[in-house]
Amino acid sequence: MKILVATTNPGKLEELSMLLGDIAGRIEWVSLRDFPGLPEIVEDGATFADNARKKALGYAQATGLWTLADDSGLCIDALHGQPGVLSARFAADECPAADRKTLDKANYQKVLRLLKDIPDSQRTARFFCHLALADDKQILLEATGAVEGVIINQPRGQNGFGYDPIFYIPSLGKTAAQLDNSSKNQVSHRGHAIRQMKPLLEQLLAQRQAGR
Repeated sequence: MKILVATTNPGKLEELSMLLGDIAGRIEWVSLRDFPGLPEIVEDGATFADNARKKALGYAQATGLWTLADDSGLCIDALHGQPGVLSARFAADECPAADRKTLDKANYQKVLRLLKDIPDSQRTARFFCHLALADDKQILLEATGAVEGVIINQPRGQNGFGYDPIFYIPSLGKTAAQLDNSSKNQVSHRGHAIRQMKPLLEQLLAQRQAGR
């Protein structure tokens, strides 16, 4: 069966499909790039869970496909949880017409400016992810994941996307952007959420097949 991953971000699609793609070869993953005329679901929820549920249900209803949506973001203690649900568009007012790569850089540069006078000991942060799977009627499955880290002063690493270059994971001695894909998937917020969801999805698919 086909499952839509509600993103146009190739990095997210790669992470999700890499970790979930071996479910007995039963799933073909597609993305919003396969539906170029689809209206965008506005992410105006107050929480990551709100946005993930809204996207999953909205795109499932629009396409007729089971849809897996995530809302993920960076929560920085010294910024009272910002950028939070605004993580993907934190600096959008500064470069409204920017492509994804340019906006990612503008986002983390804005964070660095806001933290300029904050000492290292107070730069704690975490990435958080909420996953929701829906059909066109209801939410079928949900899962969450998080990873703790600190925000460093200068970006490091070329891998990953988003805030990865400034998110340092003390237990590994590297930023998320310095990790290869396999290592990142082992520790990332999205990796934790996907591993939590995977057995639930396998069970749901088995039930669906048995019910035919």
